[in-house]
Amino acid sequence: MKPRLIIGNKNYSSWSLRAWFLLREAGIDFDEHRIVLETDETGRQIAEFTSAGRVPVLLLDGMTVWDTMAIAETVAERWPDKKLWPDDAVARAHARSICAEMHSGFEVLRAQMPMNCRAMGRHVQLPDDLTDDIDRIIAIWTECHRRYGKDGPWLFGDFTIADAMYAPVVLRLRTYGINLPESAGFYPHRLLESDAMQDWLAACESEIEVIAREETGQ
Repeated sequence: MKPRLIIGNKNYSSWSLRAWFLLREAGIDFDEHRIVLETDETGRQIAEFTSAGRVPVLLLDGMTVWDTMAIAETVAERWPDKKLWPDDAVARAHARSICAEMHSGFEVLRAQMPMNCRAMGRHVQLPDDLTDDIDRIIAIWTECHRRYGKDGPWLFGDFTIADAMYAPVVLRLRTYGINLPESAGFYPHRLLESDAMQDWLAACESEIEVIAREETGQ
């Protein structure tokens, strides 16, 4: 039986994007089930799959896996041939570190620059704490390019879990028109030209739901 991935609105759900993009870009065939977020039925619908109350959720081999990092680790174990972590131990530790940093950090960026794939040209104020988050993202991408750029176009040369974890940030910076230095700009270009990302963005355009609190910026 194919894996089944439970996700939220593609336009807004950054954690859903991470799990979905990981599976698609890795070439793993799966079924998706989309739940519209922030409706009277959302909680009940998610509860059919997990008591955690959030998406994404992966149904795989009789298991229910929730939380994006848990899904990513499970997928990496289930399909070792996809090499979703770098082979080199030093690079693998680096990849895991920046994934963990994304998973637990960047609270200001999340709050002030919500993912909104359909929107372009949005503007937000850039207080110091938000600028700090953006600068840290730039530093991460720049360092990856310096260390692994010779091996391929993704953060660690070949596609890894790290690319899935940072995909929504690319879309956030795109929505809010954040200019990047050349040292960090390589990565957004690579990610946005991916067929998987183009399919995600096309699906966002076809969604009709609007979540008002995610429409930050003018």
